[in-house]
Amino acid sequence: MNTETTQLSADERDAALAALEGWVYDADAKAIKKNFRFKDFSEAWGFMNRAALLAEKMDHHPEWFNVYNKVDVKMTTHDADGVTALDIKMASAMDGFSGVLR
Repeated sequence: MNTETTQLSADERDAALAALEGWVYDADAKAIKKNFRFKDFSEAWGFMNRAALLAEKMDHHPEWFNVYNKVDVKMTTHDADGVTALDIKMASAMDGFSGVLR
């Protein structure tokens, strides 16, 4: 079994979230989520472009919603029915992308 796609235990998930800024666990969705805010639409779009390229490369895609400078992201691994190392990896990369644009 691929360890990147195995659901994390609650302790593993919570430890991973503690190392990420602003990400929270949504128990109802069995997902982690974060609300990103940017200077304007162009920065939000740039962030989404970077995240989309990585998502394609990883074959692991976020659920997201965008309005102007706001991008709300939710990450879960549907096949594992919860949060996996892939979600944490993608969340960490998104944090990095958002820092580059600010």
